[in-house]
Amino acid sequence: MDINSLVSQYGYAALVIGSLAEGETVTLLGGVAAHQGLLKFWLVVVSVALGGMIGDQVLYLLGRRFGGRLLRRFKRHKAKIRSAQRLIQRRPYLFVIGTRFMYGFRVIGPLLIGASRLPPKIFLPLNILGAIIWSLLFTTLGYVGGEVIGPWLHNLDKHLKHWIWLLLAVGLVVAVRWWLRRRDKKRASPED
Repeated sequence: MDINSLVSQYGYAALVIGSLAEGETVTLLGGVAAHQGLLKFWLVVVSVALGGMIGDQVLYLLGRRFGGRLLRRFKRHKAKIRSAQRLIQRRPYLFVIGTRFMYGFRVIGPLLIGASRLPPKIFLPLNILGAIIWSLLFTTLGYVGGEVIGPWLHNLDKHLKHWIWLLLAVGLVVAVRWWLRRRDKKRASPED
């Protein structure tokens, strides 16, 4: 079974799972796969949006339940946490949707939102909207990027074999050097 048939067969499930917590890289690759005709563009968007929405919903609920205890552990960041929580209260729509696009906030953002006690009836629709916007944007970027990456991906099996052999050769060289240094150190230590 080659890589293309694996992507076609398990791609959507991998996209849902991969986008649960992080997702940008997975989403971009989903867009590339859609460009190559291995996956359907709109199903990639839906899969990634679903995974992102579920992941953020779970983190939000954890923040509502355990947020106070979790945030107390970050004593050094107390001022930043308070500032973020004030922003959540002032501009919940902007913060909930924007959290997906803020580097470093992908996991902590929904926890903070949940801990701030933002009502679920506000969070859920914003989470869905944010997931759709985020998914559509990154899938489109991957699809457009597929124009550049596409020709290389068609020969991925051949490239993969070369990379595996290269990594094995480098690993062998590193292992031999480590073994030789260790042997030399053992020889040198009885003389000391």
